[in-house]
Amino acid sequence: MTIAIHQVRLIDGMGAVHDRVTLLVRGTKILAAGPSKEVRIPKGAVRIDGRGLTIIPGLIDCHVHLCLGGEPDVVGTLESEQPSYTLLKSATHAQATIDAGFTTVRDVGSRDHSIFTLKQAIEAGVTPGPRIVGAGRAICMVGGHARFIGQEVEGPAQVRQVVAEQVAAGAGVIKVIASGGVLTPGTSPDEAQMTIEELAAAVDAAQQAGKRVAAHAHGATGMKNAINAGVRSIEHATLLDDESEALMKQYGVYMVPTLSALATTAACRSGCGIPESALTKAKSMTKRHQASFKAAHRSGIAIAMGTDAGTPFNYHGDNAQELERMVAFGMTPIEAIVASTATAARLIGIQDSVGTLTKGMEADLVILKGNPLRRIEVLRDRDKIMGVMKAGKFVAGPLGK
Repeated sequence: MTIAIHQVRLIDGMGAVHDRVTLLVRGTKILAAGPSKEVRIPKGAVRIDGRGLTIIPGLIDCHVHLCLGGEPDVVGTLESEQPSYTLLKSATHAQATIDAGFTTVRDVGSRDHSIFTLKQAIEAGVTPGPRIVGAGRAICMVGGHARFIGQEVEGPAQVRQVVAEQVAAGAGVIKVIASGGVLTPGTSPDEAQMTIEELAAAVDAAQQAGKRVAAHAHGATGMKNAINAGVRSIEHATLLDDESEALMKQYGVYMVPTLSALATTAACRSGCGIPESALTKAKSMTKRHQASFKAAHRSGIAIAMGTDAGTPFNYHGDNAQELERMVAFGMTPIEAIVASTATAARLIGIQDSVGTLTKGMEADLVILKGNPLRRIEVLRDRDKIMGVMKAGKFVAGPLGK
């Protein structure tokens, strides 16, 4: 069967906008995308009138935790749950994510390897959800940040062993913890964690397995250690300084800013249920985080969208809030969309199949009522999402019914 969406506005994911386009989908792939007057619609195709609508590539969130549910105390909640309950909860988060137009996520830390079971279930059609590129457990130092969703290690040899175990379990990316964090009690975001030798061992072992490494790092020292060790992306990059900014640009390291994570935590008042230590840390860093994002954007560092969805009040399915923040802090709407499509796909290493709307790509797309280039908020309005397509099948929105 061929699906033809004609006379539609098309945002291709690479920064170009085309009006009065016909996009053809056959099977799982995009068959054609071009001016409506030039693209012939095959006989028998299902036609969708695209006038007043905009098509964008399926959105990609490069930093989520499907095992976390946005509770005020996510650490305490996770530690009180049975693993089987967490997996069931993760499945509902996956559905909320794809309903919001996010057809791919990179899950960079889960309580166990059940994230790979969820990935398998989604791929088999057992439960709806986005494509998942999962890390499994994050790799952290003994007593380090994220140990509640991590594997504690000591020394390069153990790091290599754990990387091999993660890859064998199904990891598509390796996540390391290069600084303290907000949610883990007793850790400081400014302080570096894991040694350069341990981080380099993780990168080397991951590269031998054909995988990339994402590094959690708030503080500049942790960032520099991770960059010099060869990681592909810095997650958060909250307290960027001139040296870490220059290194990121020099080595082509991506920034995944996760502006929403600190913002949703810092917006809460004392007594909202978020542990006081986390609340204090988030409030102290929010403005510096915004300044770091603005500096990275000005300097031309590659920025890939990520939300840290699952952290306090940062809900799965509300992922598009991140694009609004990116625009508020200096990006144009088209830049924010590119960061959430083509750039995100390049970071993850899936740019040959998703992230752009061109012939031969997987038919991952979102059909919107209205124009997100005029109002980026359209992406967050469920009433404006007319259809979400993943691999050629409508999976959400009225057009899928």
